[in-house]
Amino acid sequence: MSRIIGVVGVQVAPHPYDVEATFAKFARETHRLAASFPGFDLYVFPELYLSALGSFGDDPPSGYLARVAETIPGPLTERVGAVARDVGKWIVAGSIYERDGDDVYNTAIVVSPSGDLVAAYRKLFPWMPYEPTTPGDRYVTFDIPDIGRFGLAICYDGWVPEIPRTLAWMGAEVIVQPTATRTVDREQELVLARANSIANQVFVVNPNNGAQFGAGRSIIVDPEGRVLALGGSGEEFLTQMIDLDVAKTTREHGTAGLNPLWKQLRDAPPPLVGPYRDGFAAGDVMAGLGNLRPRGRS
Repeated sequence: MSRIIGVVGVQVAPHPYDVEATFAKFARETHRLAASFPGFDLYVFPELYLSALGSFGDDPPSGYLARVAETIPGPLTERVGAVARDVGKWIVAGSIYERDGDDVYNTAIVVSPSGDLVAAYRKLFPWMPYEPTTPGDRYVTFDIPDIGRFGLAICYDGWVPEIPRTLAWMGAEVIVQPTATRTVDREQELVLARANSIANQVFVVNPNNGAQFGAGRSIIVDPEGRVLALGGSGEEFLTQMIDLDVAKTTREHGTAGLNPLWKQLRDAPPPLVGPYRDGFAAGDVMAGLGNLRPRGRS
């Protein structure tokens, strides 16, 4: 059975500090994608797109974060679900500010083609001291039936190697990582996207915002670290057909046919690193892999 899915990294910019105008733009963009590229089934928007942030140096209106934070599920996730249902597509609507009691989180949301909220992930590693949100406390994956498992990360999470490693250990073959970087360190993030792909033998879909200062350069990378798509600085749609069996093949036979990383982590883990010693072999990805030692070798 084919496990190919059409993915769009949606590199767009909000209307700064205007959530209603930004949502209307999001709905137009989604319908335009569905009409123009009907063969693509997963749309991934940037971090905090629907919360309508401005450029990095802009001063937000007083009390803006608290005012736009939403409950999940809530009215905004219902509106996103209605758009997904209209077009019949999977949508990772970037992330939004989520209110839960006295806490505000930076939370990625995933809705199915039927409009259901299937996953919500609170960013584990906010960009301190600049990002005044509460860290999440769990890893999140979601499954697309007959395709495979996808892991969720947000922007600065990519700087912490344990986060993509854990998502891969949980069985993710694609890491979806909405981002809102408007600073010069986007260059390092491109390196990290490729490094996380190589180190975990996963696809990385990492859309950034576009058309704002320091923005753009969204990236999609395959499980061997090859760049499949790289955006410019403006608004654009990065389209790719990805085959999740490539991740399975890379893990089974190794990067360039040489490095069966996950088999070695399972069968010969680093002896002094606790997580690999204490049950790491029980991760979801391990069950489907063959023997570490190739046939025909003693």
